[in-house]
Amino acid sequence: MATNITFHPGNVTYDERSSLLNQKGMTIWFTGLSASGKSTVAVALEQHLLHLKKSAFRLDGDNIRFGLNKDLGFSPKDREENIRRISEVSLLFASSTAIAITSFISPYKADRDFARELHRKHNPELPFIEVFVDTSVEECAKRDPKGLYKKAFSGEIKGVCVQCNLFTNLTRVHRRIGSLRSAGKS
Repeated sequence: MATNITFHPGNVTYDERSSLLNQKGMTIWFTGLSASGKSTVAVALEQHLLHLKKSAFRLDGDNIRFGLNKDLGFSPKDREENIRRISEVSLLFASSTAIAITSFISPYKADRDFARELHRKHNPELPFIEVFVDTSVEECAKRDPKGLYKKAFSGEIKGVCVQCNLFTNLTRVHRRIGSLRSAGKS
C-alpha cells in the first residue's frame, strides 16, 4: 500500500449528489462462463437504463484488459488483481450515483465477496447485485465466439476459465438467469 498519502474529501456528499442527480448508485455484477451471455445482457441493460435517463456505465472484462488491466494475464493471482481493480472502479462509479454494470467471469467467491464488501463498507452502503448467468459449458462451447473453448479443449491455451466447477460458492447470488437464446442463434 502507498504511504505518505492523504485522502482529500470533496464538499459534495453522496446524498447531495444523489438528490441533485435524482439517482442512487449501485453495482450490478454479472458473472458466468465465457460466452454465457453476460456481456450481451449487460449491453442491453446499459442501453435500457440510459433510455430511462439513468446514468449507467458498462465495465466489460475483455474491454478492461485493453487498458487498465492490460498488464494482467489469467493466472489465479492475475485474475484476483483483475477483479480487485474492477471492484474499486465499480465502487467509484456507484459512489458517483451511476449504475455500474460489470460483466466479468469472476469464478472465485473470495473475489466476488471482496467487491461486495467494498460496497457494504461505503458510507452510505451501496447496493451490490450479483447475477450469475447460468449457461452450461456445452452451450458456451457451442457458441464459442472467441474460439477459447476450442483452444482450451485442445490444450492450445491454458488458464482460461471454461469449466463450471471453477465457480465457487454461488450462495450469495441475488439472481440466477439461465441460458440466453435469441431468434436464429443457439
